[in-house]
Amino acid sequence: MDLTTAVLITGGASGIGKSCAEVLASQGRPIIIWDIDADAASTVADQIGQQFNIATSSFGIDISQFEQFPEALAASRLQHHSVGGLVHAAGVDGSVPLDELTPALWQRIMDINLGALPFLVQLLLPEFTNNSGSAIVGIASINAHLGNQANLSYSASKSGMLGLVKALADRLAVDRIRINAVSPGQIDTPMLAGPMDYMDGLREQFESRILLGRLGQAREVANAVAFLLSTQASYITATELVVDGGNLSSQR
Repeated sequence: MDLTTAVLITGGASGIGKSCAEVLASQGRPIIIWDIDADAASTVADQIGQQFNIATSSFGIDISQFEQFPEALAASRLQHHSVGGLVHAAGVDGSVPLDELTPALWQRIMDINLGALPFLVQLLLPEFTNNSGSAIVGIASINAHLGNQANLSYSASKSGMLGLVKALADRLAVDRIRINAVSPGQIDTPMLAGPMDYMDGLREQFESRILLGRLGQAREVANAVAFLLSTQASYITATELVVDGGNLSSQR
């Protein structure tokens, strides 16, 4: 398996995506960062490249604009490194109750969190097929199992991620390409920080339901992603790896 191939990470300028970039770079994988914040993507790519002495590139893109993917890939390709890994970590929180939900908001959450993945795979399929050991990880969520009335579109998109991963695994297996999902629980990232900042006691509420008694760290999710992309997971596909500190199993 050729693990000198680059890994494309969507949403790679912050949170779980950034941690995935750092962990994979520490293992010697060249990194391509896509993010809606072009400046942040460029800064993170430069920092990671210098820290780990690996090739990096970046591109600013709204991941819901599927038609821009070919241009973005052409502009962010790394010389001497083809793409052999994909992490779809880009995601947005659709915390809108049912009576405030609009078709436009629903569609945007679906496009970013879920819809981008099949079109990224479609674009990269020829390259993945030619690169032995190519693998893909989609970031889902424990909300795919729990559901959340305040977060209908997000929960639905993450449930869809689990189904999509299984369907893609069925198609990709013939080309020996693996694809899996990682479902984080409550992780201490900017996405979660906002609600905790203005809702007193929310952190404690989250932690009370977690067996390990604390929020997770983005790097702990990234370690799971790196494992699924590695040769150590060579016989694992169509699988969900839950990284939640024991939240789903908790009866508290």
